[in-house]
Amino acid sequence: MIDFKIVNKILGTLLFMEAFMMAVCLVMSLCYGEDDSLAFLLSIICTLLVGFILRYKGRNAGNNLSRREAYLVVNLVWILFSIMGTLPFIIGGYLPTFTDAFFENMSGFTTTGATIIDDVEVLPHGILFWRSLTHWIGGLGIVFFTVALLPSMVGGSTRVFAAESTGPFHTKLHPRLSTNTKWIGVVYITLTVACILCYVCLGMSWFDGINYAMATTATGGFSTHNASVEYFNSPAIDYVCTFFMFISGVSFTLLYFCVAKLKFKQLFKNSELRFYITIVVFFTAIVMYQLVVHNHYGLEHAFRSSVFHVVAYITTTGFYNDDATFWPHIVWVVLSVCMFFGACSGSTSGGFKCVRVVMLLRVVQNEFKQILHPNAVLPLRIDGQNVSEQKRITLLAFLTCYLILCVIASVVLIASGIDNTNAITITLSSLGNVGPTLGREIGAIQSWNVLPFYAKWICSILMLIGRLEIFSVLVILTPGFWNKN
Repeated sequence: MIDFKIVNKILGTLLFMEAFMMAVCLVMSLCYGEDDSLAFLLSIICTLLVGFILRYKGRNAGNNLSRREAYLVVNLVWILFSIMGTLPFIIGGYLPTFTDAFFENMSGFTTTGATIIDDVEVLPHGILFWRSLTHWIGGLGIVFFTVALLPSMVGGSTRVFAAESTGPFHTKLHPRLSTNTKWIGVVYITLTVACILCYVCLGMSWFDGINYAMATTATGGFSTHNASVEYFNSPAIDYVCTFFMFISGVSFTLLYFCVAKLKFKQLFKNSELRFYITIVVFFTAIVMYQLVVHNHYGLEHAFRSSVFHVVAYITTTGFYNDDATFWPHIVWVVLSVCMFFGACSGSTSGGFKCVRVVMLLRVVQNEFKQILHPNAVLPLRIDGQNVSEQKRITLLAFLTCYLILCVIASVVLIASGIDNTNAITITLSSLGNVGPTLGREIGAIQSWNVLPFYAKWICSILMLIGRLEIFSVLVILTPGFWNKN
């Protein structure tokens, strides 16, 4: 039986953290003296009120979560944060409907980066900062930050962390989860600060540098300018952005273990990272060739545009420094594959994850060997770690659910009148938390505002399912989850 008291207690506590995030944006608004100050003040009051109500309903709750309660908490907190996050947009009148505001916030917290705002440059600084902050918090996970800041809040934090983290493997560096999260948080903050400093040194204002750095390290994609990174027209910024997007697509656990402990050789012994680097190089070469031959780009321009977009799509960041809608269609196919793959598990990126692709390739390789040697016992190892039969079944189940969701959502979007290319890439973009799409109707540089309202809800649901890696969401929809036994 689910103990709703402890669920309410945790949700109430987490809303206090969201109110603090809004308070930071309120300070930003006051510094610029713009008209969003009242919207943030009222939003903070409403968020705190709901938080206190939930805390009151959760009074005298225990301190240990069951597995079911952990999954329920993770789902509800992402939904609740997105609902309360609509308040600054609605109260301030910056978005016309709750649907649009919810879509924008779910896109922010899940680091998808798709926007329904046609002109972001008319928004006040506080609202722009709020969009970027939702990215940065959602990058590692809402519950992740809570475990790092409030390790004693709940005794079942390990279960909650497992329900929110990405990838099929969860490597532990330290027996205490709170210690792990703090060190990974240090890596995240260090990358963000380094990215800010690089952007500012290359000519960005401090406001732009902070916002773009939060979107880069969170692999989100929200921008403070309509033209994204292309606005700055700076090759140096393009290369720096590419570097930090690429690094943010690497497992933070691996980065900590190899860099903090000076074991750099371990980085390139990791099979997932090797595969990640290989496909980035391979796809960049394909796109670069197409741009030189068919679009007559110069070598440097072709290389910069191709590597930027390949990294932006495979890390599911979604920035752009060129208009890909005018590129050859074969490039669209390559970028769509990048959208599906995603980067490394344990990073801030979305998608299927490279480690799962590596596992599938090993399964196929073993199947060929089994045909030739029917009696052979063939273990499946990833970096010396044996992949159990259960994990292989889970992998195939994950792939099956991923593809079924893609097919169903694509068919629904096509039936609503969206062209085939846009419908398929919108689905891949939402489920993979990528952001841009490919096609003429919406494309890589337009907003998603033209979608009908029900399509926005479908995309919002796909964003949540993709961010929590499918099973964490779908499991609460099963009858067995709510059974007493």
